Order: sequence, then C-alpha cells, then structure tokens
Amino acid sequence: MIHGAPRRAPLRLGLTGGIGSGKSTVGQWLASFGAALVDADRIAREATAAGGIAVPAIRAAFGDAMIDKDGAMDRARMRELAFRDAGARQRLEAIVHPLVGEAIQAAAMQAAAAGARVVVFDIPLLAESERWPPQLDRILVVDCSEATQIARVQARSGLPRETIEAIIASQAPRAARRALADMVLHNDGIPLDTLRSEVRRIADGFGL
Repeated sequence: MIHGAPRRAPLRLGLTGGIGSGKSTVGQWLASFGAALVDADRIAREATAAGGIAVPAIRAAFGDAMIDKDGAMDRARMRELAFRDAGARQRLEAIVHPLVGEAIQAAAMQAAAAGARVVVFDIPLLAESERWPPQLDRILVVDCSEATQIARVQARSGLPRETIEAIIASQAPRAARRALADMVLHNDGIPLDTLRSEVRRIADGFGL
C-alpha cells in the first residue's frame, strides 16, 4: 500500500499592531490570498456577547451592573472600569484570556485539519503576552505613528481623543511590538493599493 506524504503543519503567523494601525485590514487581505484567519478580537467579543462562555464568570466577579440588558458584558462600562482600575482589568483578563485561548487553538486545529498552509493569528495584545510569541513561527507587525492611529480611530468610531490616547497608552509601546517582529509593515501615509501590494508580496513569500 502506498501512503501519501504526511500533511505538513501550517505556518503559524502572528499578526499584531496598535489600535488604528490597519492590522485588521491586513488580516482580511491575507485571508483573501488563502491564509486561514483566526481573529482573537472576534473570538473575545463572542465570549463576552449575550450567551457567551465568559459571561457567567464576569457576572459572578463584577456583578449585574457589568451585564447589559441583552445579557452581554457592558463593554463601555467595563472599558471605563478597566482604564481606571488595573486590578479590575487583571481580573477580567484572568477570566477571558484562558477561554479565548482555548477557542483560538480549536480554530487553529480546525484550519490545519482543513489543509491550511498558513494560519494567521490576529492578536491585538500579542506584545503584551508572554504566552503567545513562543507558539508562533513568524510575527508580522503593522506599524504607524500615534497621530495616524488617533486620526483613523476618530474617523472610524468618533471616540474622543483622550479615550483613544488612553487606549494607546494601555497597549505595548510601538518599539516593543517592533522588537518582537520578524516583519514590520509600515502603514503610514501610503495608499491602500500600495499596502495591499505589500501584503500580497508577504503572502507570496509564504507560498500562498
């Protein structure tokens, strides 16, 4: 009996960048070029949405005030609490992160079983994590100036400048993200077509 060659494990590409960097757009393009995309933010939102796996533990830890009328975590209230109380943020992360981590690994295993050559892990807080970098084969950082981040997020969501600055301050500094990177994609002052061409070049380099 002739057996086929064993299926090669997919390359695990970590994708990260600060808020407003364009990371999500880059991830969607990589997926359009044939990568499997595992979106940690989406998984985290599902975990804290109505009926999400993290909601009972969040209710137990923070009380009914942090659950909205639909049964989801009240994201605005929790964001406000987490910014002014580091202990609250740590308690929330201790609940959500393990559950999200399990869901991410399950999605990655599913992608590998389906024959994906590259699995892209879109992880906003990759640079803040001790656990994630060792699990990845390559790390791609999407980088831009803080002024560009603020302008993009204001245009997208209308958040006040102070709120955006607080979010940026709560994330790893740009230098810390770049220090982790195998590749840095500069997304500052360039047309979308140029950025897409750069993403296509990276995808080609991974055999997509």
